[in-house]
Amino acid sequence: MYKLDLKEAYCPAQTDTEYKERTIEGVLREQVAIRPDALALRELLADGSAGRDWTYAELLADSERAARALAARHPAGTRIAVMGGNCPEWVMIQLGAAMAGLVIVTVNPSFIAREVRYVLEQSGSGAVYYQPNVRGSALRPVVDEAAAGLAASEYVLDMTDHGELFAGEKDGELRSSNPRDIVMIQYTSGTTGFPKGVLLHQHGLVQSNRDVFERWNIGPGDKVTCPFPLFHTAGSAVCVLGTMARGGTLMLVSVFDPVAVAKMIEREKPEVLGGVATMLFAIMEAAKATGTDVSSVRTILSGGAMVPPELNRAAQAIFGVPILIVYGQTETSPAITAAWPTDTGEELMETIGQPCSHMEVSIRNPNDNSVCAIDEQGEICMRGFNMMAGYNDNPQATAETIDQDGWLHTGDLGSISATGYVKITGRVKEMIIRGGENLFPAEIEAAMIEHPAIAEVAVAGVPDEKWGEIVACFMRLAEGATRPSNDDLKAFVRERLSPQKTPAHWVWVREFPLTGSGKIQKFQLAEDFAKGELASA
Repeated sequence: MYKLDLKEAYCPAQTDTEYKERTIEGVLREQVAIRPDALALRELLADGSAGRDWTYAELLADSERAARALAARHPAGTRIAVMGGNCPEWVMIQLGAAMAGLVIVTVNPSFIAREVRYVLEQSGSGAVYYQPNVRGSALRPVVDEAAAGLAASEYVLDMTDHGELFAGEKDGELRSSNPRDIVMIQYTSGTTGFPKGVLLHQHGLVQSNRDVFERWNIGPGDKVTCPFPLFHTAGSAVCVLGTMARGGTLMLVSVFDPVAVAKMIEREKPEVLGGVATMLFAIMEAAKATGTDVSSVRTILSGGAMVPPELNRAAQAIFGVPILIVYGQTETSPAITAAWPTDTGEELMETIGQPCSHMEVSIRNPNDNSVCAIDEQGEICMRGFNMMAGYNDNPQATAETIDQDGWLHTGDLGSISATGYVKITGRVKEMIIRGGENLFPAEIEAAMIEHPAIAEVAVAGVPDEKWGEIVACFMRLAEGATRPSNDDLKAFVRERLSPQKTPAHWVWVREFPLTGSGKIQKFQLAEDFAKGELASA
C-alpha cells in the first residue's frame, strides 16, 4: 500500500507501476512473443466443464482473422454492436475490432427491441454481431426488429458461426491503431435515467486494468474466473484486458450457475475469482452446501460498490482470503481505487482502497467544488489517463461530468483519510434531504443489512409534505426467515442510528429492479412507491 500523509482530501498520482501507452493489439502481441503456447482463454460451459481452449498464439491468430474480415466489411471508425453472452467469439471480436480500427458498441443481451434500437441509433452502429441464443432467449428476432430501417441492418451476423464471422477476410497488413483511439462504447447502467454512451480509448482500458492486476499480484499462468458479463467493463475491460496484459488465463464463464462455478473451482483450481456481491454470496452458499474444495482461490475480486462486511467475513471463512474491491465506473475504464492484498481491519472492511496508479483522486464539496478536509464527506472526483473521451453525441452531459479543470465528477459521495483510503457513502443524486438535513442511504443500508431477516436492502428518499423527503427502506426477506414487525425494525435501527435516519416506510419486495450490470435502480423503487405500486408494510 502507499505510505501517505495527506493534509487535505486530495491524493496526487502515484507512480508505482510502469506507465506506457499501449494498444490492445500491442499487449496481445507482447504476450505471444513471451508465452505463445500458454493458455490464454478457456471457455467454461453451463455445467462448469471446460469447452474450447486458445493459447496466446491461437488467440492472436483468430483475432487477426476476425480483424481482416471486419476490415473487409467496415471502413475504419465504423461502430459495430456486439450483443451476446459470454462466448469466446465476443472476445475475438473485441480484440479483432481494435486491430481493424473499429469501435465496438456493447449491448446487453437481455434488452428488448426498443432498448436495443436506442443503442443502435444513439451510437450510429453500422452492424450487429449477435449470439443466436442467450439463456434460452433467441436474439435474432430482437435484433431484426431493433435494426429495421437503421444502418445496422446492413450487417446482422451470427458471431458464433465462424464461416460467417471470418467470411471475406483478406490477407495483408492490418490497420494501424493508436493508444488514444476510441475502441469501445459502453452504455451507462442508468441507475438514474436514460443510458449514455461512454467513449473509451485503448490506453485507458489497458493501462488501468493492468495496474489493478499488478496491485493484486495476478500474473503469468494465473487462472482468472470471469462470470462478469462481457457487455460490462468488469468483464471486457477488467477481466479480459487485465488478464491478457498480465499473461494470465481467462476462464470465461458462459452461463452463471453458482453450483457449476463451485465445482469448476474444485476441478480447474483457478487462483482468481471475480463476481459481484450477489454472485460471490451464491458461490459461497453452493460451496458450503456441496462441500466443494475452493481452496485454490487466493484472490477474490469484486467491484461496483462496497462489499458488505459480513460477506467479506464469509469469504475469509470459506476461501481463506478476503474480497478485494475495485471501485470505479464505466467513465473511468473503470478503475479509480482498489484494495491491496495486505489490507486488514477497517481499510479492508470499510473502504474501497487507495487510488489506482497514475491518477489523482479528490473529495470535493458538491456545492462549490472546493477540496474537502480529511475525512469530510463530499463528491469523489478523479483526474487521469483512463477518463472517457466523453459521452457520445452528448456534449452537455460531458461538460456536466468533466469540469473545466479536467476533474471527472463521479456522482458518488465519499471521504478520504490521511492515509489515502477512500470510503463511499452514497450517491449525490441519492442523498436524502429531510427537513434540510442530508441523509445518506448507504449508512442506513449498512445498518439494516445486519438484521438477520434481511437478505438485501435499498434505501431511497420519497416525497413528504412536511419534511420534503423522508426515508423509505426496501427489503428482501432472507430465505427461511420470519418477517419482523415494523416496531422490531425501528428498534433495530434505533440501536444503530440517530432518530432522523430511521426509515418512515418499510417496504418488502420479492425482487429489486436492476440495471443491466446488476445495480439496484433506486429511482425506480422510489417512483413505484410514489405511484402506489409498492406498499409500506
